[in-house]
Amino acid sequence: MLKGVVSGVALTLAVALIGAYSLVRSGLIPANADAKPGRLETWMARTSLRATLRRDAPKGQNPVALTEQNLLNGIDLFAQNCAVCHGSAKGAASSSPIAKGLYQEPPQLATDGVEDDPEGVSFWKIKHGIRLTGMPSFGDSLSDRQIWTLALFLKHMDKLPPEVQQTWQNVQNWPVTSVNQTGQK
Repeated sequence: MLKGVVSGVALTLAVALIGAYSLVRSGLIPANADAKPGRLETWMARTSLRATLRRDAPKGQNPVALTEQNLLNGIDLFAQNCAVCHGSAKGAASSSPIAKGLYQEPPQLATDGVEDDPEGVSFWKIKHGIRLTGMPSFGDSLSDRQIWTLALFLKHMDKLPPEVQQTWQNVQNWPVTSVNQTGQK
């Protein structure tokens, strides 16, 4: 009896794996960025991200002090590395063409802020990126201190001191300054 149950389970798993492999190889699961992912794909990605963040995101306090200068440094880093996808102080009203072309469309942080996220979660997302979303990993291009500085700005972007708020209002996410073919701006 037990041998029959084990054989049945093994056969069921083998058929499921062959079916899943065939489905992926058939091209019926869209790979294009402008196609909405299915419920299973969305559930798997979100569940995996939440579990990874629970396990791996730093739990301690941000080592970068909350000062106006550090917030200004965070805005500068955001303008250089993040604004093209995550927007300016104008929020969703000013999404760039790059942001509009990504699926999932990246949150416009002035509108869809992350102020309620622990800074360790923002740090992890910036450092490691998020698979299948277009969110790149900045771990090789920014230092941990720069990433923590960005996380500090994101945590406080809805309650900035007046001078810092003015700097945030001046960030432009589009158009990106281009260089002509002779190398001059």
